Amino acid sequence: MYNVIDAKHIRKRYGDKAALDGLDLNVPAGSIHGLLGPNGAGKTTLVRVLSTLVRADGGTARVAGFDVARQPDRVRGAIGLVGQHAAVDEVLSATQNLVMFGRLCHLPAARARQRAAELLDRFGLADTGDKAVQHFSGGMRRRLDLAAGMVLAPRVLFLDEPTTGLDPRGRAEVWAAVRRLAADGTTVLLTTQYLDEADQLADRISVVDRGRVVADGTPDELKSRLGDDRLEVVARHTADVAALADALAAFGPVTVDPDRRRVTVSVHDRIAALGAAMRFDVEDVTLRRPTLDEVFLHLTGQEVATA
Repeated sequence: MYNVIDAKHIRKRYGDKAALDGLDLNVPAGSIHGLLGPNGAGKTTLVRVLSTLVRADGGTARVAGFDVARQPDRVRGAIGLVGQHAAVDEVLSATQNLVMFGRLCHLPAARARQRAAELLDRFGLADTGDKAVQHFSGGMRRRLDLAAGMVLAPRVLFLDEPTTGLDPRGRAEVWAAVRRLAADGTTVLLTTQYLDEADQLADRISVVDRGRVVADGTPDELKSRLGDDRLEVVARHTADVAALADALAAFGPVTVDPDRRRVTVSVHDRIAALGAAMRFDVEDVTLRRPTLDEVFLHLTGQEVATA
C-alpha cells in the first residue's frame, strides 16, 4: 500500500535537547494514524517538520510523494494543518472565516464562498454560518477549525491534539468529523495524549517516547503485546484485600488499589483464577484485555491522559 507519509531517521534538536532522535514513521494513504505520547515526546515537533514549518536536522521525509526539505511548496499544496490552538477569528462569522481562508489560499471570491458553504454543510455547521464564532461551543469551534484546514481539499490533514480542553460532547463531535474525513479519502495524522481518542479513531498507532517511535501497530496489536487477560476483583470488605491479593498472586503479577478494594492480576489460566477469586466475598469481577494505558506504561514507564 502507498505510504502518503514516509519519514526516515528524523532528527531535531533544540539546544541540548533531542526533540526527535532518529524517528521513523510510515502512514498508508486513506488511513487515520495516531501518534500517542506524553507532553515532550516529540509529536508536535514531528508535525512541524512534516508540514514544512520546521526544518529537520537530519533524516528524510516525503509527504504525498514530495520531499519536505526540497519541495516544501509542493508539500504545502497537498496538506492541511489544524494546530493545538484555534486559528479562526472569533469576531467573524463561520462563513466569513472560511471565505477569508479561501481567499488567503488564492481561491476566487465566488469559489471561496461556494467552498465555505460546502464545508459548513459537511461539518454540520450549515445553520450557524452567520453566527459570530465567539458564540460557538468548543466542539463547534473545533469543527470550524477542521473545516478551515480542508479549504483546499488536502490529501493529508495533520491534527495536533485536536480535542484538548473539550468536554465529552465536543470531543465526540470532533471524532465524528474526523471519521467522515477519513471515509472521504483524506489521510489523517493525529497527535494525541488521550488513550481513548487513539483507540477510538486510529487505524494504526505509533507510540512516541523521547523522540523515537517505541512501538507501532493497530490498537489490538499493541494490546496483544502484554499477552494475558486482566482479571479485576473488588473485595466486598477491606479486611479481605490482602488475602485476595495473596491468592491471586499465584496466577501472575498483582497490583492492589486498597482504597477501592481492587486487586488486578495478569492471568493465563482465567478459569482457575476466577475460581480462586470466587472463594472470597467479592463485590465485582471483571475479565478484560489489556488497555492502551497499560501498554504505554509497559513500554515507557509513563502514564498518559485518559480523559
